Amino acid sequence: MDIVVSGIRSTGKLHLGNYFGALKNFIKMQHENKCYFFIADYHSLTTHPTPENLHGSVKQVLAEYLACGLDPEVATLYIQSDLPEIPELYLLLNMNAYLGELERCTSFKEKIRKHPNNVNAGLLTYPTLMAADIIIHRAHKVPVGKDQEQHLEMTRTFANRFNRLYNVEYFPEPVAYNFGEELVKIPGLDGSGKMGKSEGNAIYLSDDPETIRKKVMKAVSDSGPTEPNQPKPEAIQNLFTIMKVVSTPDTYAYFDDKYNTCQIRYGDLKKQLAEDITRFTDPFREKIEAILADNKYLSDVAEMGAEKARQSASQTIKEVREIIGFRRF
Repeated sequence: MDIVVSGIRSTGKLHLGNYFGALKNFIKMQHENKCYFFIADYHSLTTHPTPENLHGSVKQVLAEYLACGLDPEVATLYIQSDLPEIPELYLLLNMNAYLGELERCTSFKEKIRKHPNNVNAGLLTYPTLMAADIIIHRAHKVPVGKDQEQHLEMTRTFANRFNRLYNVEYFPEPVAYNFGEELVKIPGLDGSGKMGKSEGNAIYLSDDPETIRKKVMKAVSDSGPTEPNQPKPEAIQNLFTIMKVVSTPDTYAYFDDKYNTCQIRYGDLKKQLAEDITRFTDPFREKIEAILADNKYLSDVAEMGAEKARQSASQTIKEVREIIGFRRF
């Protein structure tokens, strides 16, 4: 059974794109592999959140993933900062990470371009912290998006470098997890691109019905087709793409036919789409609210996850320290 490690952003709520992207596969994956899912609150410190925002965001994210189906009894679900072994391994990896390779990291160059007044060491050494997150459990596979592929390659570099430096075959070389099927990409409501928090075009699983209705009714559309079977512009195709995953096949076929025969009324389509999204997200929203109100349950889940994760992490650190040469007199 493969050991799989995946980080979870500690900021931002889950939206439809998250759910139909990786999360549905996480839920399936946890029953097929030995999975470690962690909320990456150390990583968020590069943006300097307030203590209140940091704690509140972690609580929200934990509740949402539980509501969506991650099972703490099956997988190991924990908060990154609950494992002191992670920053220790991060420090040890940094001793053999070189400035040039860290500065060449695409995400670092992008961050300093966008935020030139916040070029901190945490941004520079993000790849070594990510590597520590992964190899602390000696993982074989990591689910990563395109934007994280370079970091995974650097993780392999750090793992192999450790093995060479100390003449051991200790850390496996982790590879990208192949879900076995193409992920569903949910577009945003602004007429282009994918759904995302930073783009401001997302529908969140915790949105109430009125919020969903307002967002959908403001979605970008056009004046309608001028001839039968006319190709759909991107903004219109986006609405149909979302409808395909939340509505019934009959509903989708009805509005597709209306478009192809130049009888489409976007107001009707948006009203139906908002109703179908609400029907889809209501169970998640209700579960999220119930879990957020149960502080004891959240505390128990976090404590159990930390205990399970430490069993693996503490063994790794013990063996790494011995390999490096740390000994007690």
